[in-house]
Amino acid sequence: MSTLPTYRWRLAPDGYATYRQLRALGLRPGGQGVAAELQRPRRRRGPLVAYLYRIDEAKPVRPMTPARWAALAKANAAQRVCPTCRRDAGYRIPRSLGMCVTCHDSPTLAA
Repeated sequence: MSTLPTYRWRLAPDGYATYRQLRALGLRPGGQGVAAELQRPRRRRGPLVAYLYRIDEAKPVRPMTPARWAALAKANAAQRVCPTCRRDAGYRIPRSLGMCVTCHDSPTLAA
């Protein structure tokens, strides 16, 4: 059983990138496993860990197709409709409230 190479924070060699760094370059891991990890020590808890992927094995990000845009718009629209009053709130409904702010602040629903 092999272990991952571990580097200290900000001391990773060239050719490795985190998921966010790959995204900034327009890349994705593309099915490859984690190649290494960064560890940042902390005083009272375990170290912070960031996983690294190889840049040369990364693949380009898949483009958004019209069907994917439509699915994303439908998912966002579903989170904007208040389940109580069935109106489009104009913003994403907070999960903590479960309804739009107008319905939450209404005195008839509070009773």
